[in-house]
Amino acid sequence: MSERMDIFKCPVCDTVVEVLAPCAIELSCCGPAMVRQREKSGCDPGSQEHAPVIERTRSGIKVRFGVVPHPMEADHRIEWVEVIACGKSYRQFLAPGDAPEAAFDILSDVITVRGYCNLHGLWKSSKRALPSVRPDVGASDSYEAAPLNRFAAGS
Repeated sequence: MSERMDIFKCPVCDTVVEVLAPCAIELSCCGPAMVRQREKSGCDPGSQEHAPVIERTRSGIKVRFGVVPHPMEADHRIEWVEVIACGKSYRQFLAPGDAPEAAFDILSDVITVRGYCNLHGLWKSSKRALPSVRPDVGASDSYEAAPLNRFAAGS
């Protein structure tokens, strides 16, 4: 059984699909069953380069991958970043040579971010009560450095 927003990868051709509606059938591609991608977090090995880091900016959020920037080469890269907030999903695709980051104009109390590495799979981070960016602090503050303020969901 697959659930909405599950990510699967074909073990033969590396095609990646996201489930939009739950289904009881086995997903397959090129013959064998597709493999459900487990959401890894900052506690998993490899998180130093892969775990999404969420920062508040003046207009929304910025997501970067890893404390050590993730490689963005043709054979090893973050393919996409997805933000889930206020019951909506937002996605930006990245290409080799791009910075391993993306910006989204989203204001929400609760943010979940997922990113997909073509070699190491699906990575996830969530934050509650993201801090606001104060005019006297600078263009962006990391989650850890700024005071907590509530945002209105929506907009």
